[in-house]
This record gives sequence, C-alpha cells and structure tokens, in this order.
Amino acid sequence: MNDRVVDEEGGAASDPGLRDVDFDNLLREVLNRVHSALDEQERLRLLLDAVVTMGADLSLDGVLSRIVTVASSLVDAQYAALGVLDVGQGRRLRTFVHHGMTPVQVSEIGDLPTGHGLLGLLIDDPRPIRLHEIAAHPASYGFPPNHPPMTSFLGVPVRIRDRVFGNLYLTEKQGPGDFTTEDEAVVVALAAAAGVAIENARLYEEAEQRQQWLSATAQITSLLADVTAEDDALEPLQAVADQARKVARADASWLVAGADADNLMIVAVSGLQVDPAAMRSLSLEHSLANMVVRTGEAMSVRDLAADPRALDPAAAVGGQRLGPAIVVPLSTRTGIEGALALAWFPENAYRFEAVDPAMPASFAEHAALAIQVARARGDQQRLAVFEDRDRIGRDLHDLVIQRLFAVGLSLQGAVRRSADPELAGKLSQAVDDLDDTIKDIRRTIFALGSLGESDDIQAEVTRLVDRAAATMKFRPTLQFEGPVRTLVAPEVAPDLLAVLGEALTNASRHAEATRVEVSLTVGDEINLTVVDDGRGISDHVIESGLGNMRERAHKHGGKLAVHTAPGQGTTVTWIVPT
Repeated sequence: MNDRVVDEEGGAASDPGLRDVDFDNLLREVLNRVHSALDEQERLRLLLDAVVTMGADLSLDGVLSRIVTVASSLVDAQYAALGVLDVGQGRRLRTFVHHGMTPVQVSEIGDLPTGHGLLGLLIDDPRPIRLHEIAAHPASYGFPPNHPPMTSFLGVPVRIRDRVFGNLYLTEKQGPGDFTTEDEAVVVALAAAAGVAIENARLYEEAEQRQQWLSATAQITSLLADVTAEDDALEPLQAVADQARKVARADASWLVAGADADNLMIVAVSGLQVDPAAMRSLSLEHSLANMVVRTGEAMSVRDLAADPRALDPAAAVGGQRLGPAIVVPLSTRTGIEGALALAWFPENAYRFEAVDPAMPASFAEHAALAIQVARARGDQQRLAVFEDRDRIGRDLHDLVIQRLFAVGLSLQGAVRRSADPELAGKLSQAVDDLDDTIKDIRRTIFALGSLGESDDIQAEVTRLVDRAAATMKFRPTLQFEGPVRTLVAPEVAPDLLAVLGEALTNASRHAEATRVEVSLTVGDEINLTVVDDGRGISDHVIESGLGNMRERAHKHGGKLAVHTAPGQGTTVTWIVPT
C-alpha cells in the first residue's frame, strides 16, 4: 500500500514528516547553509588570491608583512603575528611581525615577545593549536602591562621544506564563537603557501647578496687598479675591510697581514670605534687569523670570547665584545697574503647565519689578487724611482764631486803660492766650504739610495746598518725594542732613516771608530741612539750634519742630544714622540 495520503479533493497530501517541521526554521537552515557555502567559496578565493599576491613580492620583509595581513583577513582575526625563529641553539624568536595593533599600543607594550610561554610551546612542539581562552592554558605567562585583551587563539607553524621557519599566531576571532576547524585548515594551507613564498624570497635575497659581493669585488679591483706608489698603502686595504663589512652586514671587520704567520698585525679596521694603533699592536700569535694564515683554510666560530683558539680584538682594546665571526684567507697562487675577518655582536648573530662563507672567501681571493697586482705595479714604479735616484747619484759622484774636488785642489795650490795672508785665508775658507759641499752631496747620494718607501721600517733600518758595515769593515750592533713596525708613523720614517744614515756616515768617515752600537726603542717616544768609540767631535767642528739631524727632530716635536769628548767617542740620541 502506498504511504502517500490523498486529500478529499483527490490531491496528494503532504509528507507526514514535513508537516511537523517549522517552515521558518527550515528556510533559515537552508539560508545558513547557502551562506556558509558562499563564505567558504569566498574564503577559498581569498586564499588563492593570497597565494598569488604573496608570490609576487620578492623581499622577505614584504612577504612576512603580507602573510600576517592575509591571515587576519581569512579567519576574521583582530590580531595576527608571525614569529621568525632564530637559527641559534636557543630557538627563540628573532623577528616578530605583527598586525592589528596601533603604533601607540606597540610603544606602550615595550619589547616584543621572544618566544616564551604559549608562544614557546608552539616552538617546542610545532603543531597547530586552537584555544578558547589563552589565559586558561597552563603554558600561558599572561600579558605584559598595557597589552590589549586577547582570548581566542590559533597558532600554526610555518615550514620551509622539513624545517620550521616560524609560527603564525592569530587571536581575537571577530564575531561570536572561537576559531573553527575550517579556520585552522585555511591557516594551515596559508602557512604551506607562505613557506614556499618565504623560500623564494630568501633565494632572491641570496642572489642579491651574491650580486653585491660581485659588485664589491669589482669596486675593489677598480680601486686597486688606480693605486700608485705615491698613494697611501693602507687606503686600499681599508677599502677591502669596509666593503666586506658592508656587504656581509657585519658589525666589524679587519684585515690581517704580515711577512709570515709569526709577524702578523691588523692593518685595517672597519666598524669599531677603537684606536688603530692599539689594534695594530695586538699580538695575533693566538688567534683565528694566525691559524687561517698557517693553514690557508677559512674558519668560523659562534662566539669569539668562548672559543679558546680565538682572539676578540675589540674586547682586547676595551671595546664591546663580539660574538660570531668568519675568518677567510687572502690567498693567491704564490701564498697567503693575510686574512679577512668579519664579526657580529651577539644580538646580531642571525646576520652571521645568513652569510654564505663561500662569498667572503671568494671576495678575499679576488681582493688578494688585486692587492698583489697593485703591489707589483707599485714595485715597478718604485724601481723606476730608484733607477732615477741611482742615475742622479752617479752623476753627482762622477761629475759634480769630481769637478768640485778639482776646484778645491786648484785653490789649495793657489793658497801655497799666495804671498798675501788675507787672500790665503779666504782661499782656505773657500776650500773648506767646498769640502763641506762635497760632504753634503755625498750625504744626499747616500740618502737617495736609502730613503725607499718601504712599509717595513725595521727592515729599512737593518738594511742601512748592513750597508754601513761594508764601509766600516765591521758590522755595527743593532737592537730593537718595542713595536717598531707599528708605532713609527709613515711621516716619521724618512727622517729617522736619514738621521741614522747621517750618524753612521759620521762614525765611518770621521770618528775612526772600531765599535758602533745602534738601538731603536719605540714606546711613548721613538728613541734612536748611535754610540761609537771613536775620537769624538772637536769643539771647532761646524754642525752641518748635526744641524740637519736636530732640525728633523724639531719638525716632529722632538730633540737631538749629542754627548762627546775628545778620544772618548760620541753618543747621538734622536728622540721624537709617537
């Protein structure tokens, strides 16, 4: 029998089950389901639009800001934030990008969260979390003063491949109710798309950083190509340190160079407010730079102060303590020119993690090659100068001195033939003047051969003493005390060498000494002392050479002291402040 009911007029009666349903409630339920379907379609459309727009931004900061804005709109959250995890062992929040709070609220709250409490729970266990009441959760620490009230909560991790990049936090669901499972599914999908967008942005930034390293290499090469022998030798080295620090976003950088690993010193510093002379005087015997120069391999540490192999140059001279560091060799085919160090303060350790060590290593290799080429070109230019000096010296010796000597002999002959005592005296004075002139020319010839523009003052002093030994038939003793290479300023070095050359010449030609002692002591002042056991200086000797030495001391705010007695030798002390 059919279950349908026929009315009196023969028409079909309504279904018994529907007669008991309120038509208004039924219509309301249908409309709610229709609106829910439309809302779901709208949210999916917004999610698709969000994925497309996130991929259009190539800057990492722009992507992060767009993610929190889109997430807030998708699930109707009043507040949204994205916490980026630090790469260190602590795994706390390094960056906190937020949306929904006014600048006034942010300033009143103070420091942004670093990943403790409920935020830390999501870091330690990266799985989605939905809460009705934040304060009711056992991991909640509560809110700081002036923090806006927040109740409902939705947290989702953001992954890049298998690694958690950060967490997406949403609070204060707008309208009645809490965040739903549909909200969670949408945010999880958004987080997955955000991971791809973040990875693309990071790859773009890495490509940009490689481009910056290549550009810095080109600038250094161009700068060193224009260096001449007359230029300051430290200027291109300072440029290398400055460029490396800028591109790596480091807080400090320094260049280490030396003849070998046992004679290293810091020749350029960038980013630290320290005394360059104090940095140059540091002993690098126990340092990463020393190890890098010896091994030729790059090294990195997470904390200079905690690593027993490392030296923190900033802390050693009273500056702020540095944290992680990268040290790469300045290597060429012929050997290691030195080392380049990059360092960051502990609070900026994330910048250290973002640097690919291969980039500064490649930059250092190109910089070392450019420095080597510039040095070779400078050597050629200096060689040309030395050749000109040698030619001038030969001309002065073979032509000018010989002619003056011949004139002096003629005047001496005229003195013997002269019957007028007054004329004979004037002729003798002229002969003495010619003799002094010849001495001055000989000193000039000696200076032309000795005043080379060497960066190593200690080597130049040694070379002068060795050259004097060939004339004296014995080698003077030589003693150094203090940081001679680092504290003798470039503007003082030529005068110091000239004074030493003059003192050695006097001891060789006039003192008839059998023993000469040379000592160079550098501390608060530069003290050059030359002692001989010769016949001493007569009271009637005209101070031509000594006058020049005294003038060179006064030029630098120093003094010249001469202690002598007939038959008891001479002590010449030349002192200028450092």
